[in-house]
Amino acid sequence: MANSLYIASIEPQSGKSVVALGLMEMLSRRVGRIGYFRPIIPTAQKRDNDIELILQRYHLDQTYYETFAFTHNAVQSLSTGSSSQGILKQIVEKYRQLQQKFRFVLCEGTDYTGVSSAFEFDMNADVASNLGSPILMLVNGSDKDPEEILETIQMGIDAFTHRGCDIAAVIVNRVDKSELDAVRAGIGEGISADIPIGVLPEMPTLGRPTVADIARELGAEVLQGETEALSRSIHDFKVAAMNIPHFLDLIREGDLVITPGDRTDVILSSLATVVSDNYPTIAGLMLTGGFTPEPSVKRLMEGFRLTSQLPIISVPTDTFTSAMNASEVRASLQPGDERKIAAALGLFEANVDLTRLEARIDVVRSTRVTPIMFEYELIERAKSARRHIVLPEGEEPRVLRAAEILIRRDVADITLLGDPKQIRQTAKALGLDWKGLNIIHPPSSTHREALAQLYYDLRREKGLSKEMAWDMTADVSYFGTLMVKAGLVDGMVSGAVHTTGDTIRPVFQIIRTRPGVSIVSSVFLMCLPDRVVVYGDCAVNPNPDASQLADIAISAADTAVMFDIEPRIAMCSYSTGTSGAGRDVDKVREATRIVKSRFPQLKIEGPIQYDAAVDAGVAKTKLPGSEVAGQATVFIFPDLNTGNNIYKAVQRSSGAIPVGPVLQGLNQPVNDLSRGCTAADIVNTVAITVIQAQALTLHNPMQTKAD
Repeated sequence: MANSLYIASIEPQSGKSVVALGLMEMLSRRVGRIGYFRPIIPTAQKRDNDIELILQRYHLDQTYYETFAFTHNAVQSLSTGSSSQGILKQIVEKYRQLQQKFRFVLCEGTDYTGVSSAFEFDMNADVASNLGSPILMLVNGSDKDPEEILETIQMGIDAFTHRGCDIAAVIVNRVDKSELDAVRAGIGEGISADIPIGVLPEMPTLGRPTVADIARELGAEVLQGETEALSRSIHDFKVAAMNIPHFLDLIREGDLVITPGDRTDVILSSLATVVSDNYPTIAGLMLTGGFTPEPSVKRLMEGFRLTSQLPIISVPTDTFTSAMNASEVRASLQPGDERKIAAALGLFEANVDLTRLEARIDVVRSTRVTPIMFEYELIERAKSARRHIVLPEGEEPRVLRAAEILIRRDVADITLLGDPKQIRQTAKALGLDWKGLNIIHPPSSTHREALAQLYYDLRREKGLSKEMAWDMTADVSYFGTLMVKAGLVDGMVSGAVHTTGDTIRPVFQIIRTRPGVSIVSSVFLMCLPDRVVVYGDCAVNPNPDASQLADIAISAADTAVMFDIEPRIAMCSYSTGTSGAGRDVDKVREATRIVKSRFPQLKIEGPIQYDAAVDAGVAKTKLPGSEVAGQATVFIFPDLNTGNNIYKAVQRSSGAIPVGPVLQGLNQPVNDLSRGCTAADIVNTVAITVIQAQALTLHNPMQTKAD
């Protein structure tokens, strides 16, 4: 069985990094230990971008210098006679070293830059053949009609097969969208059905450089704009050398405005376009000549809150030279550019049959779930059956960034709550694309009357009047929760701005607990270095009694199963088995008895100390023969004080990543965010909420389409 795959493009500009990224994403969800190898890289003068992207994003257990064998120049100087065989032997030797460390190695071939195409084709074929790696052949479909693409594929397959290579799959990238159906139909008729073939449309965003690309390649100084702001794509370059009225007439969406750094009029006019609804969103400003704004102008600029995210960079060269240099910068997928990465992964996953590809390359799933596998599995499972999630804090920049990523990855349908004008203005200032996002303003929504009536019906016995119900629906937390209850959406994620109380209070009143569950509780999915476990309750209930603690354990077991974690429940205490007594230990012992009586099939142990729950050696001494001791996956703590401190101690001391809190026991899924959350945290929490919604059968008497 092959435990590797070799990506071999057969022509330049084929989008190889997009395919490598998509394959690594797929493999990361299934294989515990993955290696990455580039036999030949373009140069030793700077670190290879594809290597840096893969190493950083997937946290691979290998050094930069383990990922490649030669540079292009070294190969060309040694590629005659016996030296050619020596090159192959050294490449194979370095590959074998990686193969011993990893279950699967993804190999990426050469770039077709600065070397003859025939030389590179021969080299890729020889390397793949000697490594014993099946080939994923990559074809550039740009500027080709369907007949030319089919001919290119057939010639490539024949040539590789003639050189003794096995073809695992073919991907045609950068196909004109208008030709997609014709290309797919032609390939289906002309190529063997045994070979999986993916056809990816041209995505202009991926072919455009970002402000960060320009800044890096030109050695520019960043005067304004953080990492996320620098990820804006540049559609075109606009040199501003005329007066302001004429300059403004020429502004277009995504322009990088290039102007001397002493042109204060151009700088301020460019900033003004960010907050104006009458002008397109520019990508940024590049100031030339080494000039920067005067202190008084800087002070004025710093006062414009919405323009603070517009990237401004400075270069020492004159305007003409700077514009020429910028126009020569090629687009690339950079580590940390989550917007572009999300677009690339969304493109790959939407157009490649991953199930067929896995079967073709014999990917065997790992029996152990690592944190990286768990994180990427969340996204895959969420995408498998899309759900609709409402985000009440639609005006918050982190929420907007997360929403854009969720749409690009096709994870969920998203509704944002808030003032549409404010949301669009913030998105514009951040350079985000809000297309595909549904925006609702609660005070003016057509759903408000029905939701107010629903809230009144639920709470009138508690003394709620119709007027109070109407007033409360103007609040985004109540409006979002009522949308979930009414079936307008499948779940809600909030808490980036609001407190836990603000998020959960309406949930207690409106969503309520599932039948047979007495208490809403929470768990953290703790991503430890080698596995994922469940901690509860670490966020909601201060001091549950024995019956409530049993409910928390049962709900946590359900949550574990939902995320493919086999529940082996440790009811934690300061005593193990019958070794101790006292009110706190007795509570845990009684909770364990209740769980066993209600669900005798569950594997549960309690009371048990944490060391006996996780350490097989300690378990053998304290609880020999236990199905849980030494191998627990679900940890239930006796109170909030214990749980909250333990999860934070483990997080800080071991580098574990806590995902959550995940609320459990509710009729419908709602989850709370930390107010210090990042956009990535929001993406993960939305994916979790989608998975929870997938697991529930909802009855939605008021279900309609959200406005």
